[in-house]
Amino acid sequence: MKEKIRTELEGIDIRFDEPLNAYTYTKVGGPVDYLAFPRNRYEIVRIVEFANREGINWMVLGNSSNIIVRDGGIRGFVIRMDKLNSVMVSGYTIEAEAGANLIETTRVALHHSLTGFEFACGIPGSVGGAVFMNAGAYGGEIAHILVSAQVLSPSGHMLTLDARELRFGYRSSILQENGAIVLSAKFALKPGNHMTIQQEMDRLTHLRQLKQPLEYPSCGSVFKRPVGHFAGQLIMEAGLKGYRVGGVEVSQKHAGFMVNVDNGTAKDYENLIADVIQKVEENSGIKLEREVRILGDF
Repeated sequence: MKEKIRTELEGIDIRFDEPLNAYTYTKVGGPVDYLAFPRNRYEIVRIVEFANREGINWMVLGNSSNIIVRDGGIRGFVIRMDKLNSVMVSGYTIEAEAGANLIETTRVALHHSLTGFEFACGIPGSVGGAVFMNAGAYGGEIAHILVSAQVLSPSGHMLTLDARELRFGYRSSILQENGAIVLSAKFALKPGNHMTIQQEMDRLTHLRQLKQPLEYPSCGSVFKRPVGHFAGQLIMEAGLKGYRVGGVEVSQKHAGFMVNVDNGTAKDYENLIADVIQKVEENSGIKLEREVRILGDF
C-alpha cells in the first residue's frame, strides 16, 4: 500500500508510521500509518478520494490541543491542515483557512482593530478545530461570531454551511456527527478601538497564565462544565488536586487540567480520567462528561 500511496498521491507530503507524540499537546500518542500535510484543498480531495476508494480510514486533526491519542496509534490516514493557514480580512470579516492558528487569527483581528474575537486570544489550536468543537472561553464562543464554514463532506464534496446549519452547542457542532472536514471559516466582527481590544486580550492572557498550568504538556480542559458547577471545583472538593496515575496528574494549579509531569502515557491519561469521574461522582453525585477527545488503538 505504501508504494501505491507514493504513486497515486505523488507530490503530497505523506509520512509513514509517524509517531504522533511529536504533534500532540500531551506529548503522548503512538504512530499513525499515513500522516499527510496537504498544501491546498485539491490535495485534500485527492487524499480523501483515494482513501475512500481503497477503503482506508481517514481523519483530520487540527493542532491536537484537545485530544489524547492512544499509545497504539491510529490506523489509516491522519490529515494535518498546518499548511492551509491563510487569514484574509475584508471589511469587518475575517476568513481563515482551517489550519490557521487560532491565537494568531485573533492577533490579525487586533491588527485591524476588529472586536469580537478577544475571547479566543489564549485558546491553543487551529481554526478548523475551534469550529469543530465550538471552542470558547471567558463567555465567548465560536458560534457567536461565525458566519459560515466551507467543509468537505466524507464523500469528497465541498459545501458551505452557515452558522445555523452547523448546529452549534456547548463544545459541539454537527461536524462531530457528520464527519465533514472544515476547510475554512468566515467570522463577522465589529470595528473597535485598538487599545481597548489590546487591553482586553492582555487581561485574558494574564488570567490564563495565572490559572492554567501552561508549563506542562496537557490536553487543555478535560471535562465539560456541568450545569450549575465548575468541573475543577468539583475535582478539588473531591480531594484530587495532585492525584496521579503513572506520569500524569491532576494539576496542582487548576484541577480541571491533567498534566504530563513524568513521561506519562495515553493509558495514564485514560486511567486518571476514569478515576476522577468515579471519585467526583462518589463525592458529589455529579458525573463529569469528558470534553477531550480520545482517539486511536490501545
